[in-house]
Parts: sequence; structure tokens; C-alpha cells
Amino acid sequence: MQPVEHERIVQAVAAAEHGSVALVLPETSLSRILDALINGIGRAVSWLWVVLIAIIMVNVVMRYAFGLGLIVFEELQWHIYAVGFMIGLSFGVVGDRHVRIDVLADRFAPRSRAWIEFFGLLLFLLPFALLIAWDAIPFVTRSWAVGEVSVAPGGLPARWALKSVIVIALVMLAIAAFSRLSRVSAFLFGVPQPLSDPDAPSRPAG
Repeated sequence: MQPVEHERIVQAVAAAEHGSVALVLPETSLSRILDALINGIGRAVSWLWVVLIAIIMVNVVMRYAFGLGLIVFEELQWHIYAVGFMIGLSFGVVGDRHVRIDVLADRFAPRSRAWIEFFGLLLFLLPFALLIAWDAIPFVTRSWAVGEVSVAPGGLPARWALKSVIVIALVMLAIAAFSRLSRVSAFLFGVPQPLSDPDAPSRPAG
């Protein structure tokens, strides 16, 4: 048994002991590849939060200690925050770290929760991510074509590169949703589950 899968089983058992119903999904060959891709990008991009904190600290010191304010630092702050947030969407879906209404979900059986997630991914999240990504392509290509820069004096020189993250992040979100959908489908349509069903008849060894 892989360490990651073992950890998920332990978490599920602990959640069950505290009265909540954990939805433990099996991994698939496809989800392992896609999750590794999203997690790798997500971990790399997570260092942007360290950069953001450093920029904020430098900006505060320069403003209040030396009376200096740089527009490029101001713009960097909210651009880095936007990039980290958008890339973090797919990272959250893959790790199941996004906000959900657990006070309701805990009342449903795992299979009912899986069906809700299945239709939510298939009918809402996946089409939404693909549609917005497709719609954003002309917006980004126009920015590239004109070599868009900040309209503020001393602002960022390559806003076209930052706008490209819109399409990249939404494509990543669609990949994460597709990966999650493959795992939910495996749960619903017959792949053996990581946790054995206590009501299932036992099979003799051999």
C-alpha cells in the first residue's frame, strides 16, 4: 500500500471516529499522473507567497521609513496574489482542500456524496473552467498582440504575461476537475475501494 493512500485511510478512520463520514476515493492511473502535475506546479507556485510577504514588508518600510512609494511594488502585490490564488484553485481541488458545506455533507452517505460530486464536477466545474478558459483566449491574445503594459507611470512592463495566467490557471482547474472526476467515477462504478465494506460478505482466503 502506498504511503499517501495509507494516510488517507487513517484520516478517514479518524474522521469516522469523530462522527463525520469521510469520502475516500480510490486513485486511478490517470489521476496519479494529473495530480502529480498539478501538485508539482502548485508547490512551486506556493513560493510566491513568500515573495509576496517580502515585497509587502519592503514596501511598508520604504513608505513609512523613507517616505518612498513605488508603483511597481504596489502592482506586484496584487498581481502575485492573483496568480497564487488562481493557480491555487486547481491545487485545492486535487487535494480536496476547498471549502464545502460539511454540516450538510456529513449527513449524507459516502455514495450519495460521491454522486453529488460527480454531477457537480461533470455539469458545473469542468464546463465552467473550459468555457471561461476558451472565452479568455482572445482577451489574452489581444494583450500579447499590443504588448500590454501598465497604464501607470513606473508600473509593470509585461502585463500581457500576467494575463496569460488566466488561461493557464483555468486549464489547470479543468485538469484537476477531470482527475477528480476519474476518481469519483472509479468510486461509483466498480473499482475496489481502499476501505473494506464492513457489510460485505467475507471471502475465504486462497
